[in-house]
Amino acid sequence: MDFALGPAAEGHYRLHAFPEIGSTNAAALAAARDGDPGRAWFVTAHQTAGRGRRGRRWQTPAGNLAASVLLVVDLEPAAAAGLGFVAGLALDEALRRTAPSLAVHIALDGAEGGGMAGGRLRLKWPNDLLLDGKKLAGILLEGERLASGRFAIVSGIGVNVAAAPANLPYPAASLNQLGIPIDAALLFRALSEAWARVEKVWDLGRGFPAIRGLWLDRAAGVGERVTVRIGEATVSGVFETIDDTGRIVIQEANGCRRSIAAGEVHFGALATVRA
Repeated sequence: MDFALGPAAEGHYRLHAFPEIGSTNAAALAAARDGDPGRAWFVTAHQTAGRGRRGRRWQTPAGNLAASVLLVVDLEPAAAAGLGFVAGLALDEALRRTAPSLAVHIALDGAEGGGMAGGRLRLKWPNDLLLDGKKLAGILLEGERLASGRFAIVSGIGVNVAAAPANLPYPAASLNQLGIPIDAALLFRALSEAWARVEKVWDLGRGFPAIRGLWLDRAAGVGERVTVRIGEATVSGVFETIDDTGRIVIQEANGCRRSIAAGEVHFGALATVRA
C-alpha cells in the first residue's frame, strides 16, 4: 500500500511507511532514542503487536490503519498530554473530509455515544472516536524523557478501516463493513493533512484553549449521565466539560464536582461494562 503525506504535511514531517510492523508507537520511540529529531510519521496497514491503554492489545488486522507521529519537544509531560485531543480532532476532520456521509446523524436506539447531534462521528474522552456510537478508533499517547533532556511524545492512532476486532466487551465498527469505501492510504493522507493544521492551532500547548473548545463541540456525552472507571473504583454523574488541562469534570448526584485525569467513560446501559 502506497502511503503519502498530505500537501500541508509535506516538507514539515518525514514519513516512514512499513508493509508490516509490530508497533508503530514502539518504532517511533525507538527512533527517538536513536536520535530522531521528531516530526516524523510511522505508518502501516498491518500492525502485528499493537497496544492500547493500560497495556491492552490493540488488534490491527491487515487493511486497518496504524499511524504514529513522533514529536521531540521541550515540554513537560502534562503539557504534551494535550496531543491526545489534537489527534482526536485531526482524525475526526480527516474522516469527515474523506467520507462526508459521516457528518450525517443516524439515530441508534440504545447505542453508546450520547450527544450525537453533530453527526455520526463523536469524540469520546479521553482517547476514542465513535461512529454511530461504536468504537472506530483509539488513540494512545506514549512519552519518554530522552538522554538529551528533551521529551519524546508519540501519538498513536489506530483506525478500524477494513475490519473491526471481534469478541470485544463493547461495540466496535469498521468503515468498510459500513459501506464506506476508504482505504488506509487515503485516510492517512487526509489524517496527516489535518494533523498539520490542528497541531498548528495547538502550538506546543499555547493553543490548548482553542483545542478544548473544538473538542467539546464534537464530544460524546456532554450534559449526560456517565460512569468513569478509575481502576476498580467508579464515579457517576453528569459529564459537564473538560477543564483547561484536559481532565473530565463530573457533577455527582450530591452536587460535588470531580475532575478526573485518567479513566474509562461509559454511557447508559454500558456503564457497568468494562471497556
